[in-house]
Amino acid sequence: MKAANSILSSYGTTVFEVMSRLAIEHKSINLGQGFPDDFGPDQVLAKASEALFDIPNQYPPMLGVPELRQAVAQHGKRFYNLDIDWQTQVMVTTGATEALAATFFGLIEPGDEVVLIEPCYDCYMPIIRRAGGICRTIQLQPPQWNLDVTALAAAFSEKTKLLVLNSPQNPASKVYRQDELEAIAKLAQAHDVVVVCDEAYEHIVYDDHCHTPLMTLPGMAERVVKIGSAGKTFSVTGWKVGYITTHPNLLAPIAKAHQFLVFTTAPNLQRAVAFGLTQDDDYFDNLATTLASKRDRLSRGLAGTGLKPIDCAGTYFLFADFAELDFDGDDVAFCTYLTSEVGVTAVPVSAFYSQNGAADTVRFCFSKQDDVLDAAVDRLRRHFT
Repeated sequence: MKAANSILSSYGTTVFEVMSRLAIEHKSINLGQGFPDDFGPDQVLAKASEALFDIPNQYPPMLGVPELRQAVAQHGKRFYNLDIDWQTQVMVTTGATEALAATFFGLIEPGDEVVLIEPCYDCYMPIIRRAGGICRTIQLQPPQWNLDVTALAAAFSEKTKLLVLNSPQNPASKVYRQDELEAIAKLAQAHDVVVVCDEAYEHIVYDDHCHTPLMTLPGMAERVVKIGSAGKTFSVTGWKVGYITTHPNLLAPIAKAHQFLVFTTAPNLQRAVAFGLTQDDDYFDNLATTLASKRDRLSRGLAGTGLKPIDCAGTYFLFADFAELDFDGDDVAFCTYLTSEVGVTAVPVSAFYSQNGAADTVRFCFSKQDDVLDAAVDRLRRHFT
């Protein structure tokens, strides 16, 4: 038999799946893979259920049902004062990851370069490479995660087609500052680069931090692909509903890629998400407030175990440095040890770097019930103190 695709074959199973399998095997508390352990908002779930019986369960329009596309445009105006034409600038996707894939396949020509800021979501590089792109990476390092603008500028060349910006950033939990966004915008305009903005965690921002879409900056509306995630906003990651907002000239090729990837997304889920995006401010405020409380709960707990929590400005992930535990091994070995010997599962942060990244750091997901977080902390304390 002839060999399979060499690019995809070179990657192993994702670290999330590997650690989740280990967690099941060892009956470990899984704070590794990033998903909430609740059911999502009752009223949004009810809309999905009702729509199963109220509408035909057949192929919806390829770009998405009008109700959701309109809701995405209205959401952009409501929260960010963006003027969006839902008919020419919005497309629904089967999750934010499919939105990324459609964008990369729709915009990248073989040999184009794409700038990535690490640590980054592990799907970016494989899809970019499969689309024929060449990845150029720069690194952020804990605990400050400051953007080195000089290093970023050096990553650009005449071949640069795209830059991927994830803010709030998974896994670093970083929310980019205004001066950092302005520097990125300046570079993108100078090099005629499109910025793919993965904003899956746009409503999960804490304390005095503020999420500002790059699309709102002067001159950027025509060169940004803004990607959102209903799974993250409504705690329904299994639904896989995402949405793209971008200039019509960019949406056209992205939509062509989308039609050959998945074509459509479940219509009842689209209608439920459309309803969800119209929720009053209390819903979105409470989402961040509730998760901030869980962040603080886990951070306080970890502080008593020898693990050193790193500030979390957004997302529902908390980094912790284990260097003070004097563990003889890297982050992969430490996560394996935590799962098998302590009964708590985390994710090694090195998985989010292409090379040499944060070897003494692990990521915990805190979007869990309080008693689950407390049980995990109790196991860590009993083992390490």
